[in-house]
Amino acid sequence: SVAPRPRPEPGDKPSQSYIALISTAILSSPEKKLLLSDIYQWIMDNYPYFKNKEKSWRNSVRHNLSLNECFVKAGRSDNGKGHFWAIHPANLEDFAKGDYHRRRARR
Repeated sequence: SVAPRPRPEPGDKPSQSYIALISTAILSSPEKKLLLSDIYQWIMDNYPYFKNKEKSWRNSVRHNLSLNECFVKAGRSDNGKGHFWAIHPANLEDFAKGDYHRRRARR
C-alpha cells in the first residue's frame, strides 16, 4: 500500500501532475465531466498555490486536456460556450484508483 502523502502547505505547488489534478477534478464532479472553467476553479479551490499565480498554468491545463488521449470531449455546455471534458473510459478505472501513469487510451 502507498503511504499517505503529507498534506502540502497551502502555498506549496502540488506534487501531482496536471493529469492527476485534472482527473481528480473531473472525478469529483457528480456527472464525471467538467467544463474547462470548472476545472480551473476546482484546481484553485483545492490548491491555493494557483490562485495568486500567473495564469500560465491554465495553458498547461489546456495543453494536457488536448494532448492526452485519456481526456475526451463530452458534449457542449448548455450555453454553447465550451465543451465538457471527461476521462476516457479506458483510463477511468486506473484514474479512480489514483494511478495516473501516462498511457495511451486503448481504442
